[in-house]
Amino acid sequence: MAALLPIMLERAGILVIAAFLLSRLKTFRQIIHQEYGRKEKLVLILIFGIFGMISNYTGIVIEHGKISEAFGHSHLSVESAIANTRIMGVGIAGLMGGPVVGIGAGVFAGIHRLTLGGYTNIACSLSTIIAGIFMGLLGKRYNVRGKYAALQAVCAGMLMEMLQMAIILSVAKPYEDALELVRLIAVPMITINGFGTFVFILIIQTILLEEERTRAWQTHRALQIAQETLAHFRKGLNTESCKKAAEIILKRTSADAVAITDREKVLAHVGAASDHHIPLQSMSTKLTEKVLEQGKIMVATSNREIQCTHEGCPLQAAIVLPLLVREQVVGTLKLYFKTAGQLSSVEQELAEGLSKLFSNQLELAEAELQRKLLKDAEIKALQAQVHPHFFFNAINTITCLVRTDTDKARALLIQLAAFFRSNLQGSRKMLIPLEKELEHVKAYLAIEQARFPGRYDVVFDIDPFLKTAMVPPFTLQPLVENAIHHAFSRPGAQKPSVAIRAFVKNGNFYMVTEDNGKGIPEELARSLGNVAVDSSDGTGTALWNIKKRMEEIYGRGAMFHIESRENAGTKVTISIPLDEMWGEEYAKSICS
Repeated sequence: MAALLPIMLERAGILVIAAFLLSRLKTFRQIIHQEYGRKEKLVLILIFGIFGMISNYTGIVIEHGKISEAFGHSHLSVESAIANTRIMGVGIAGLMGGPVVGIGAGVFAGIHRLTLGGYTNIACSLSTIIAGIFMGLLGKRYNVRGKYAALQAVCAGMLMEMLQMAIILSVAKPYEDALELVRLIAVPMITINGFGTFVFILIIQTILLEEERTRAWQTHRALQIAQETLAHFRKGLNTESCKKAAEIILKRTSADAVAITDREKVLAHVGAASDHHIPLQSMSTKLTEKVLEQGKIMVATSNREIQCTHEGCPLQAAIVLPLLVREQVVGTLKLYFKTAGQLSSVEQELAEGLSKLFSNQLELAEAELQRKLLKDAEIKALQAQVHPHFFFNAINTITCLVRTDTDKARALLIQLAAFFRSNLQGSRKMLIPLEKELEHVKAYLAIEQARFPGRYDVVFDIDPFLKTAMVPPFTLQPLVENAIHHAFSRPGAQKPSVAIRAFVKNGNFYMVTEDNGKGIPEELARSLGNVAVDSSDGTGTALWNIKKRMEEIYGRGAMFHIESRENAGTKVTISIPLDEMWGEEYAKSICS
């Protein structure tokens, strides 16, 4: 037994080295990171089935208690057996790919072991297939990404080796030889297979951790670039703003050149090939024209694919991304590289993220321009409520989250985009569906609750059939924002909460926001909604604006009422006659 242990460790080391080399392959790493389809499962079965075959060939032959260290056994005598690490590869296959992969690798390795002969061939083949089934079921239940996955895998692998010993004793004949074999190989095989499984799972977890760190760093880089370029892109697509933005992108990425265009000409080009990619001239690459036409991301890995019209252009690879405003292509962002090898998947994902962020920034820029041109002073005043510090606070929150919770950071980034998209859409429309206004509210709350988790509760009580009701934009969101920022500055006996309700009653459509905050002084409450009020907490412009728009759209039948008691909370009620919203006949059918 003592002599067998170091030899088993040596053979297991061969598999661990093979596993490490395998983990460096791009294809294998891609399989680990994605969901397993049929193709991926087949690849895993082949990989770990081959691992089982290698284990069989590198196993240690034992005959009448004597140990042979020779490699490559093609056939064993009826008095021989093999001590090997076959169960390790099959077990890891099951843990990674589930029952199908576990059974497939088990059958693959088990049949191969059967062909080698020896008096334990049937027992070993049977135990290999059973191990594949068991570990596959275990893999379906437990995640190899889990905190204690390595420990669980070791325990399961050692248990499978114990099961193999039991099957050898039950099936192998003669029993005396089987018993002597188990006494000799049980402890070394259980120990070494457990150790090998532990190392293999650590290698897989290292691959996953590397990817998570890469994505976190990539997200951090994208947000950092977005934050630095925000001031420039907010000025729209012009030569000055695009040049400064391109310089920042070139500095923060591994690209050799960065260019930004509108639909007709190059607005900025910095880096390599600046001698012929000249701003304010027409596009010099056919690839850019295709992106403008199709609105899709395109990647080129050769000068021929870029189709630059200048002979001798040093740029050999590129990724060209559309810049979108209201789903219309208004320009492109281009990252150029001198060699195709520089254009890695990481750089592509970073570029795609930047394209989306820059598109949002351009929409913000257009929104600002539209806001300046709007004749409706009330909409202008309401749009001014979206202060830049809200955006920067949200960006800072997301930047912190990418280091601790990347999934939450991505979700919050989506909510931030939804919030500003609602702002843009609302500034161009007189009425929007209530469900769109509620999406605006929820996107705002998601960002605020990420900054101050658990500080307050929000309850929605909306009649489902009212979600399609058309209401003025920026109706509920400013009310909720007021409650969040002003109602809860005083610590109270109960947890702060905001209730948002929409319902029909007595021929009227009601929207109500109610909080349990500090309330509003009586004198101030009488003024809010009637005039813009100067106070330490704000001007009250949003409330006045909402009331004014309600009256202008629905007439005097619309009601805007503020009910507040100090230290008890504030309730804001908006009431609109149904016949003003949907017409008299439809209103009667709703009420009935």
